[in-house]
Amino acid sequence: MFHSRLHSFSRLVILLTLSLILAAGLASFAGDAKAQDKRQNAPGEFDFYVLSLSWSPSFCEEAAERGGRSQMQCSGRPYAFVVHGLWPQYENGFPEYCQRPAPRLNRSIVSSMLDLMPAPGLIFNEWDKHGTCSGLEGRSYFETIRKARAAIKIPAEYLDLSQAKTVAPAEIEEAFIKANPGLSDAAISVTCNRTRLSEVRICLSKDLQFRACDEIERRACRRDQVTMPPIRGG
Repeated sequence: MFHSRLHSFSRLVILLTLSLILAAGLASFAGDAKAQDKRQNAPGEFDFYVLSLSWSPSFCEEAAERGGRSQMQCSGRPYAFVVHGLWPQYENGFPEYCQRPAPRLNRSIVSSMLDLMPAPGLIFNEWDKHGTCSGLEGRSYFETIRKARAAIKIPAEYLDLSQAKTVAPAEIEEAFIKANPGLSDAAISVTCNRTRLSEVRICLSKDLQFRACDEIERRACRRDQVTMPPIRGG
């Protein structure tokens, strides 16, 4: 009798465990489904932009460690923050590669953007992956990038960094908030790669006004401190 009850109890435990696993799987599936916006990859159908500013000295140090260098960005004039991209976003998730193949990008547009995005390959990639989701034609998209970058003031202490600096991500955010009236900590995040500052990301409405967003915080740097390598030649 005892063994029979024990056997029944064990079967009940197994059934309950399987039920919990199944429920967890369904919840995960539901979460993934929720993350997929119903407008997925429809050009021009998005909620806001993220302007991503890359700390070029970090990129160049990491490129050198991998055994390669971007000749224009890392061997030309010294760069501080450069534009990585202007990315259309949903409140949850983001579109990408909204037109395949992407409309051909005129090389005159590429040449005109090299002061902000000093790598032709980056410009072509950003157009294919993100620009095609903006609903804008090529020249208008890159004009929007230029306007978005012009709307952001880089804190003075990062314009000519001559020595490596160790700083908390929150301090970088605070410096940008102080330099840009109207920018709040709900609209900015910092990302890192290993121990180095990687990017500062700022959320902008479609008309390029600062706006709060939760999306970028999910990818924010979790380190207490990051290193900012100095500007080459600084």
